[in-house]
Amino acid sequence: MRAIGHPVIWIGGLIAMLDRMLNRDAAGQAKRRAAGMLALLIVIALVGAVAFMLEHSLVQLPFGIVAAAFLASPLIAQRSLHVHVKRVALALEQGGLAAGRAAVAQIVGRDPDALDEAGVARATIESLAENFSDGVVAPVLWTALGGLAGGAVYKAINTADSMIGHRTPRHEAFGFAAAKLDDLVNLPASRMSALLIVAAAALTPSASAINAWRAVARDAAHHRSPNAGYPEAAMAGALGLSLAGPRVYGGIEVGDATMGNGCRDAGANDIRAALKLYRRADMILIALVAVLALAVIVQS
Repeated sequence: MRAIGHPVIWIGGLIAMLDRMLNRDAAGQAKRRAAGMLALLIVIALVGAVAFMLEHSLVQLPFGIVAAAFLASPLIAQRSLHVHVKRVALALEQGGLAAGRAAVAQIVGRDPDALDEAGVARATIESLAENFSDGVVAPVLWTALGGLAGGAVYKAINTADSMIGHRTPRHEAFGFAAAKLDDLVNLPASRMSALLIVAAAALTPSASAINAWRAVARDAAHHRSPNAGYPEAAMAGALGLSLAGPRVYGGIEVGDATMGNGCRDAGANDIRAALKLYRRADMILIALVAVLALAVIVQS
C-alpha cells in the first residue's frame, strides 16, 4: 500500500486538479456552483468505475473476496483515529496545555490558542465522536451496501467535502454540492454511530447508556451540523459531559448548541474514557459486520 500510496491521496490529487481547472475566480456564483457539481460527478464516476472494475476482477479469483476486503480496509480510519486522539491525552498529561494545543491542532480545525485545557479535551472528544461516524461507521456501512465501489465513492465524497466543502470565498459555491452530498451520505451512519455509542455505554460500568440516549433525543437535532450532533450528543451523555457550544475558527466565534448537560471541565482522563467507549463501539460494529458476512455466506 505504501508503494502505491493511500487511495485518499489519489482521490485528493484528482479533486485538487479539478479545483484548479474548473474553479475560476472570474466566474459568477452560479457557474462556480455548476462547475463544482461537474467536478464532483467526475470524481464519483472515476473512483466508482475503478473500484467496481477492481472488485469485479478480484472476485473471479480464488480468495478474491478477501483481496477486495483488503483493498477496502484503508478506507476505514479505525486505528489512525485512535492513535491521534490518544496522542492528545498523552500530550496533556506529559506536556501540559501547550503540548495539548499542538496535538489537538492535528485533528481539529478550530483555533488551538483559543482553547484552555478543558477546551482541548472537549475538542478532542468531539472529533473522536464525529470521526467515528464519518471515518469508521460510514465507510463500513457503504462498503457493506455497495462493495468496494460503495466504500470508495463514499470516501471520495467525504474527501471532496473536506477539501472544497468550506464556506470560503473560493469554495462556498464550488464546494456547495460536495458539502450537501456529504451531509446526505453521512446521515444514516451518524444515527447508527450514536446507537453504537449508546450500546457501548451499556457495556461500560463507568458510562451511562440512559443519559447517552437522552442527550441524543434532546440535543442532537440542535447541532449546527445535521449529522455531527448525534455521535457527539451520545458521547457527551455517556460520559456526563457537555460538548460542542460556541467555538473559534480563524479568529471568528461560531455559535452552536451544547450536546449533553454534564460537566464542561473535561481533561485527559475524559479523553481516555471516550477512547474506551470508542473501542467498545468498534467491537460492536465488527460483530455486526461479522454476523452480516456469515449470513451472506450461508445464503450463497
